[in-house]
Amino acid sequence: MGETVTYFSEVREAIVEMGGKDINLCMQCGTCAGTCPWGGLAEKSPFNIRKMIYQGMIGGEGFERDDILYACTTCGHCSVRCPRGVKIVDVVRAMRSVIAETGGMPKSLKTVLGSIKSQGNPWSQEREKRTDWAGGLGIKEFAPATEYLLFVCCTSVYDGRSQKIARSMAELLHKAGVNFGIIGSGEQCCGETLRKMGAEREFSELVQENIRLFKDQGVKKIITTSPHCFQAFQQDYPDFGGNFEVYHYTQVLNDLVKEGKLSFSNGFAQKAIYHEPCYLGRHGKIFAEPRELLLSVPGLELLEFDKNKKDSLCCGGGGGRIWMETKQGQRFSDLKVKEAFQKAADTLVTACPYCVIMLEDSVKGLNKDKEITVKDISEVLRESLA
Repeated sequence: MGETVTYFSEVREAIVEMGGKDINLCMQCGTCAGTCPWGGLAEKSPFNIRKMIYQGMIGGEGFERDDILYACTTCGHCSVRCPRGVKIVDVVRAMRSVIAETGGMPKSLKTVLGSIKSQGNPWSQEREKRTDWAGGLGIKEFAPATEYLLFVCCTSVYDGRSQKIARSMAELLHKAGVNFGIIGSGEQCCGETLRKMGAEREFSELVQENIRLFKDQGVKKIITTSPHCFQAFQQDYPDFGGNFEVYHYTQVLNDLVKEGKLSFSNGFAQKAIYHEPCYLGRHGKIFAEPRELLLSVPGLELLEFDKNKKDSLCCGGGGGRIWMETKQGQRFSDLKVKEAFQKAADTLVTACPYCVIMLEDSVKGLNKDKEITVKDISEVLRESLA
């Protein structure tokens, strides 16, 4: 009996040591499970955030199963409602870190981990091709006199569809006369995915490498194309000495529009419904800028989902799940696309490359007799440039 109690205590202490100290604040009220998007699916999942945290608290077994521990998308829906202010996403990643240390990470995520370590990106692509997306755009290499580093998400660097986001951003910044540049093949992943899937040691090493690179290059301000990079640079990097001014592109572009440096005259006469990326909204607290940008486009009619802003439903791609298979009936993105169809939207617009991928996959698999286009805000703005 004594050995069992010691084991349970050691598991809980390991979770605390990995950054999940808030697990001791949980009073098991069930608010997290009640608000978790998994509970709203027709086909139920074995994932239950309250039960998982309880197993961590008592050091019990069961939470380490892939379909439980790695089901969480880290959307943050639970954290904003927790009456004790428990940072539940931190608890989840700490629990994953404990399991990852024993080699228990899902196989698909081990592949992602290996790719980031060897090639600096999660997509198993060559480092030397990191700037191929920028071909013909005249983007300069970052220098000490450059005001902004444009940090393009690995997804938009290597994925053919997502490269349209990076190219649109670069053209918009050029149009507004912004002094920006990219570092090139020396860049690598921001590491946000590593941390959320539990590879804490590898995350720490990567962050320190990136911080050295940025400081050596003289980087002070960063514009990100992804809310996930934005979250990592703004909220995680300062703990490692990386203190930079970090902006998501919607913040920068919205300021440029207000300053009269960017305007749109080509009409976008469509009904566009805005999907709130979790890492931009709930995590980043950026709600107004994306909407103001969309409303600055002539002819665009902005629609909203029934649940939006801090209540918005996740696309299902966060927390490493973009690299994991989610079966039909358990895809949050399907629910978003179905509602977009019901509201007669022409375009489903968002501001995150992960969301674009998840939503486009759902569009392909649902209502093939209807048409709806998925776009990033940057793409809508680029098409509407004066």
